[in-house]
Amino acid sequence: MSPLTFEEEMANDYNYTDYETKVKLVEPCKSDGANNLEAQISFIYYLMFLFSLVGNGLVLVIIHRFERLTTVTNILLLNLVMSSLIFMSSFPFLGVYSQLSDWIFGNVMCKIVGSVYFLGLYSSVLFLALLTLDRHLAIVYPLGAPRMRRQRYALLSCAVVWLVSSLACIPSMILYRSFYYRLDNATLCQEFPAEINDATVIHLRDSAFYIQLFLFLLFPLIVIVYCYVRIAITVISSKLVAKFKTVRLIFVIVLLFFVSWIPYNVVLLTDHGHQPCEERKRRGYVEQVTRKLAYIYFCISPIFYTFVGKKFQNYFRQMMVKRFPGLEKYISVHPVRRSNTSTKSTQNKLSSVKLSAKI
Repeated sequence: MSPLTFEEEMANDYNYTDYETKVKLVEPCKSDGANNLEAQISFIYYLMFLFSLVGNGLVLVIIHRFERLTTVTNILLLNLVMSSLIFMSSFPFLGVYSQLSDWIFGNVMCKIVGSVYFLGLYSSVLFLALLTLDRHLAIVYPLGAPRMRRQRYALLSCAVVWLVSSLACIPSMILYRSFYYRLDNATLCQEFPAEINDATVIHLRDSAFYIQLFLFLLFPLIVIVYCYVRIAITVISSKLVAKFKTVRLIFVIVLLFFVSWIPYNVVLLTDHGHQPCEERKRRGYVEQVTRKLAYIYFCISPIFYTFVGKKFQNYFRQMMVKRFPGLEKYISVHPVRRSNTSTKSTQNKLSSVKLSAKI
């Protein structure tokens, strides 16, 4: 008989009663059904990774060629794209993991992929809230916006987001590891707190729960809802059609985000761990579906940034015509220059709103 691996030795010595206390499980429960579903739709990970790579790359190219990277909106947008790319970088590993229902990359990569996954996910939520707040300032407070929408404030906000998101990953980084699970006869990469004392595990899990609930669900939800209520009131009172188009793009992106993000969070936050095995199996299917909906948002958002906004549409058409001159007679292109929009260029309410409509 071949010697046992480290993970197998841990699994053989594994005390399910101790595990129940730490991760709030009632009984061991095989997850073949959810694993089979995950394996069948694992191709989604590869499609979303490729689509996000192309879409976010296109947004970066457009910003670099036609926009100024020093404006507040573009700084936030650039960071949002980077956080999306960081998040999507974990997808090839998750795709292989889903296909095989077995983690083959080792314990170190388990922690790295888990940390990258949560870092990209958490930072994307906060950058989306900051972008919405930036639009709120530009439209609702056009005269005072130049004082608040400054480059140094944008850079400071981005630094805070990356710091907070990194700190929020610590509980997952500590609890996540690869281990051999006898019931599924596979190596898993997920929370495995058997080597950590009970008090530490409870503290880490509770902190992760409240961080997820307040910082990455309720906080962005409140900010975005408040900002869009104020923006809607301003737009309705102005009665300018151009400003309706200004709000539409970001509103659609935010709406899609919360339609995809809230169900997944509700599933995660309502997991009390005391359900019978059959109940947990059903919940496993729901979690698989809602998780994929949440992922899809990060894949399709570059489409809206690039193709819904008229300015981005024109930038894209100009790039296509320059690359393929024969398309010029089929594609209408308006001459554009590198944007000179900055927070200091807003002199009055009407000009500020019109400039924000271009973004």
